[in-house]
Amino acid sequence: MKFGLRPTRETAGTILAHSVRLDPGTIKKGTRLSPTDVDRIIAAGIDEIVVATLDPGDVLEDETATRLAAAIAGPGIDAAPAATGRVNLYAAAAGLLEFDHASLIALNCIDEGITVATLPHHARVEEGRMVATIKIIPYAAPAASLEKALAAIQAAAAPFISLHPFKPHRAGLILGRAPETKSKLVEKREAVTRARVEDLGSTLEKTEVVDQDVAAVAAASARAVEAGLDPILVFGASAIVDRGDVIPAAIEAAGGQVHHFGMPVDPGNLLLVGSLEGRSVIGVPSCASSPKLNGLDWVLERTLAGLPTTSADLAEMAPGGRLMEITSRPQPREATGDTAGSTRPPRIAGLILAAGRSTRMGALNKLTEEIAGKPMVHHVADAAAAAGLAGLYVVTGNAPEAVRAALEDMSFEEIPNPDFRNGLATSLAAGVRRLMQEDDLDGAIILLGDMPLVTAGLIRRLVAAFAPSEGHAICVPVLDGKRGNPILWSARFFPDMAGIQGDTGAKHLLGENAEWIAEVPVDDPAIFRDIDTPAALAALRGED
Repeated sequence: MKFGLRPTRETAGTILAHSVRLDPGTIKKGTRLSPTDVDRIIAAGIDEIVVATLDPGDVLEDETATRLAAAIAGPGIDAAPAATGRVNLYAAAAGLLEFDHASLIALNCIDEGITVATLPHHARVEEGRMVATIKIIPYAAPAASLEKALAAIQAAAAPFISLHPFKPHRAGLILGRAPETKSKLVEKREAVTRARVEDLGSTLEKTEVVDQDVAAVAAASARAVEAGLDPILVFGASAIVDRGDVIPAAIEAAGGQVHHFGMPVDPGNLLLVGSLEGRSVIGVPSCASSPKLNGLDWVLERTLAGLPTTSADLAEMAPGGRLMEITSRPQPREATGDTAGSTRPPRIAGLILAAGRSTRMGALNKLTEEIAGKPMVHHVADAAAAAGLAGLYVVTGNAPEAVRAALEDMSFEEIPNPDFRNGLATSLAAGVRRLMQEDDLDGAIILLGDMPLVTAGLIRRLVAAFAPSEGHAICVPVLDGKRGNPILWSARFFPDMAGIQGDTGAKHLLGENAEWIAEVPVDDPAIFRDIDTPAALAALRGED
């Protein structure tokens, strides 16, 4: 590919390097220039432009990225459509990301224009989270480089990038008790462990508190096996300090094996990995009395994702094993007001704005008009409910009785807005002021009552992208470079949103907080489609 300045009249068929603003409109960079495009640029008085000219065999950026994505994406990985030489890869479920580290580095050494970036190896991810991105730097890649990259992917350990989803398990917990052990500590350890297990999609089926001695722990371990529990978590009254200590001795007394004691992860050094009759046994370190990140989290994640934890696996945890409150996790644990300080997923409320007067609809109240047998606003509420949001709130103003009737079978809290005639901002502010009274909310997704095509999957994708510690505190859906709705806002912005005025909502806050915005690529035009005219309603009903 040749890149440089050329006379505009000679550029038909080339690729525009930089966007050209015309009156009217803009020809975007990356456009394959047609004769009409060239004529428009010349008519604007631009005699020279920077373009890229393809060499024989060059492969356009989107095609290159698409072919690489098809080769790279293994089980549990979804690829988005290519755009501007980029394909993003997403987790199809909650689980652990896996790839061949050496092969990934080698792939990025083939051609400087071919790049593949991922989250860390064995990173825990939620469904819908971006796990990797393929970006072709120039507007095209040499065919030889693409073929070499595809061959390297084929030769690597298959699959190149994959996801190990968390599978539901029935876990058991054995809590050792010494004479000096306080009951509150036992209760805390059970509660924290239960939260950890449930956060990964499994259940803590049985908890047994026994004396801290070999015979009692061995007998409890045998009972856990008989009950079909796996994994078996053994939390001693005090930390394991040696292979001859109570918990490893009890595992062996029950007929099990101790595979490894200790791990190069701090906090979490004093963890034990073993097995009993084919079931995983984990000797829990004392630091796991706290919900903060520690070595148990990494081992438990592997276990519930169906991955073994060998001595070699534990050794590989050494790089990065000095755990601070790292921001690469989907649920940061340091208290910042954004999902931190706990192992739970973020608590995101759904706030539906349903107070408008529908002035463009004439005599109709658009929110209560039926689409496919249900009122328009009911479709929005259905999507929010199916997405599993932490509460549904509906702001009413115009015809509140009709809105309530349209949602009579839904569970929601109504927020009256007596000032609704003064614009959308008043409804948003009223809703946010109510949400500010909830101490445990991490954010809210703002849903418009006249956007009935928004799906639960789209909402879940926005929630999955929410990671304030990574700068993703405002999650906005994007299609073809254009932002749409709904938008997820961190609770940190609630005070600002509570004071907005006018009829443009929180649009100005996006500009003021650009560094906090995460643009979430989607392929659903529903993010642009609000039904606010009789013609739009008729067209939608015609599609149904």
